[in-house]
Amino acid sequence: MNDAQIRTSFHRKKLSKHHKAPDTLVIDELGLQHGRCRADIAVINGHFLGFEIKSDQDSLRRIPKQVKAYSTIFDKATLIVGQHHLKAVEKLIPQWWGLTSASTDQRGEVRFETVRPAAWNPLTDDFAVAQLLWRNEAEEELANRGVSGGILRQKRSVLYHELIKLLDPRELRQVVRAHLKNRTGWRRPAPPSRRDD
Repeated sequence: MNDAQIRTSFHRKKLSKHHKAPDTLVIDELGLQHGRCRADIAVINGHFLGFEIKSDQDSLRRIPKQVKAYSTIFDKATLIVGQHHLKAVEKLIPQWWGLTSASTDQRGEVRFETVRPAAWNPLTDDFAVAQLLWRNEAEEELANRGVSGGILRQKRSVLYHELIKLLDPRELRQVVRAHLKNRTGWRRPAPPSRRDD
């Protein structure tokens, strides 16, 4: 049982209601922190939900880095893991993370069992959330709030800091979720500007 088998089955068995919901985006390989890390599956509705998959064939070496990145953004995060790694991963993820085991039955079907449900993330990072916006989206939000001139020509990090100053964390998350859901050409974003850092 590899990552692809777990992912396909999880989409079909556990995320079907999210796929059917018109106000929900389900996306594989969502880039976090400008691509420094990728969430295997992200569900974006009224919240940010993240799912990381580790099959028995995968290494656990990157989990600490992935946990750190997921924890800056997702309201809830869940690790889906093969039986081989089940005991080891419990020590590698925070208590608020959910843990789901993946195994195969006699017919070769992937089965999922909740070891512990995900709880709410006690601390997210506004800057990491703002980084989910493309440059043009950040510019649009600032312009809509009366920011103009030199600020809009600054590098992305400056735009994100300006947004954080203007929006409270709840409003920022609403704005980012709306942009993610409304994007077209999701997998073909505009090339980075020279001003992008």
